[in-house]
Amino acid sequence: MHELLFETASRQDFTFWSMDSNSNIVVVTGFGPFRQYLVNSSWEAVKELSKRGLGKNIDLRIMQLPVVYQKAKEQIFRIWTTLHPILAVHVGLASSAKAIIILEQCGKNKGYEEMDACGFHPEGGCCMLDGPEKIESTINMKTIWKNISVEGIDIIFSRDAGRYICDYTYYTSLYYGSGRAAFIHVPPLSKSVTADSLGKALQTIILEMLKQGGEQRE
Repeated sequence: MHELLFETASRQDFTFWSMDSNSNIVVVTGFGPFRQYLVNSSWEAVKELSKRGLGKNIDLRIMQLPVVYQKAKEQIFRIWTTLHPILAVHVGLASSAKAIIILEQCGKNKGYEEMDACGFHPEGGCCMLDGPEKIESTINMKTIWKNISVEGIDIIFSRDAGRYICDYTYYTSLYYGSGRAAFIHVPPLSKSVTADSLGKALQTIILEMLKQGGEQRE
């Protein structure tokens, strides 16, 4: 059994919506090393986000997911069944992206044929045997994309998260979280794209998500 480890991040002022008085948790995940990326920009960005926080009323938890289908799935299940967050945001590396952040609207259930870090893929290339073909996030990513800008990094909107661990994780979280999940693809680290700049971008994006969630519940 793999232990599910969380880090509690720092907090700053922010007004948000709450499902109940005891559930102000937002979970943000990144991925560990894979292939040639011994330093995964998604996890580095999440660690920088944890330094900035999401507001004094938000209990921000961060964790690193392995680039392994089944282990990632198990950890996502435990996030939703043990922490019951108001929102889970998953951050992954888009190796082809150059100074671009991609906001993913939905997760897909089938088509997972590419091998993970352990050389396996889901049976039948399927995430959830009883699940729908796709699940949409309750967050309107196109609205987020229109409402924000990040210095030095372009932001785009997408409906295809790539049919690998990122998409698989996203679908799993949308499934267990009844749509209360989001996925953000970030580019590899470079001279122009630093972990600090990505952490700042994540803070801006997730705060906008929380703001949108609050407006939806008013």
